[in-house]
Amino acid sequence: MKIYTVGGAVRDQMLGLPVKDRDYVVVGATPDEMLAQGYKPVGKDFPVFLHPTSHAEYALARTERKSGHGYKGFTVYAAADVTLEDDLARRDLTINAMAEDEDGELVDPYGGQDDLARRLLRHVGPAFVEDPVRILRLARFAARFGFEVAPETMKLCREMVTMGEVDHLVPERVWAEMAKGLMEAQPSRMLMVLRECGALARLMPALDALFGVPQPAQWHPEIDTGDHAMRVLDYAASQGWPLDTRYAALCHDLGKGTTPEAEWPRHIGHEERGVALVEQLSERLRAPNDCRDLALMVCREHGLVHKAQELRPATVMELLARCDALRKPERFARMLDACVADARGRPTFETAAYPQHAYLLACRDAAAAVDAGALAAATEDKAQIPEVVRQARIAAIAELRKSAEAA
Repeated sequence: MKIYTVGGAVRDQMLGLPVKDRDYVVVGATPDEMLAQGYKPVGKDFPVFLHPTSHAEYALARTERKSGHGYKGFTVYAAADVTLEDDLARRDLTINAMAEDEDGELVDPYGGQDDLARRLLRHVGPAFVEDPVRILRLARFAARFGFEVAPETMKLCREMVTMGEVDHLVPERVWAEMAKGLMEAQPSRMLMVLRECGALARLMPALDALFGVPQPAQWHPEIDTGDHAMRVLDYAASQGWPLDTRYAALCHDLGKGTTPEAEWPRHIGHEERGVALVEQLSERLRAPNDCRDLALMVCREHGLVHKAQELRPATVMELLARCDALRKPERFARMLDACVADARGRPTFETAAYPQHAYLLACRDAAAAVDAGALAAATEDKAQIPEVVRQARIAAIAELRKSAEAA
């Protein structure tokens, strides 16, 4: 019985990155032998055991044979005669198919070390086509490391899309991988890999439709709305913003993908069209409610936010009310962050000031400072309380704006 560290821990160690989790493979052992040494079984689909003291996971070396569609369509064989090379052969990419023995010796039968040096994502073998989740993982690793995809691997991905394998992916699994990819350093790389192999059009057609649709000429005629969306997403990532903000940044312009070509490069009414598409995409992906709700808000309001300092105080108050900004101030601030990302996603505005952010936060604070309780107590006609409070908040915003203009 021999134990090896495998996969991501070996890869990240070689890249000089922090190792968060260690996976272990046990070669030459049976389940009974693992139990005899005090390991506790936890695996459902294949033999995995918890170490008796460290509680780390140890999996018996195994092979997998395609037996159906999708990522669960496999028959697993785990026995003492499965070699380490057999186990590594079932893995997705060469950089994830390396192992290290207990003496620190590297086992690299498929050239992972060379591919790390070449900054290349390459499949281990033809079995890559058997699991559609591997397309998503490939795209996610491209977003994490910024590596290029080997031409032969991209060819296999296109074949998988053509064969309809990605159509068997369940929404929850697509979202799980997408959410991880959105939190990587350059999430646009994930979307671009998916688009290049054709998977984006199958999994997220509303997003794929953005590519090739021009922006208004006064913004940046040299790039399309898809490129803009990727810039916006990457800016949100560069700020370390949370998942819901990144998802909102990605979805903010979905409506532009449905603009009739005769109306290009204008996109009149795209916010209204976009709201329906955000609903559809979020349902398709089973996106969490917080991500869906923030994306809807940003899609609906970002055009108005960009004009914040031109708005009448009453219009600002209407914006705050629609966004429930007084009861959910943190979410409102994240909505404004996504609008900042939208502005920064244009080459000519990458470093320009965006005073709308601070102004609307100040408006929110001014409205929240109104003593609604005191106003309610002083209002004889109780049915008028909501309007009295609303007018007081509008007046507070107007005073703030007056002070700002005088400064």
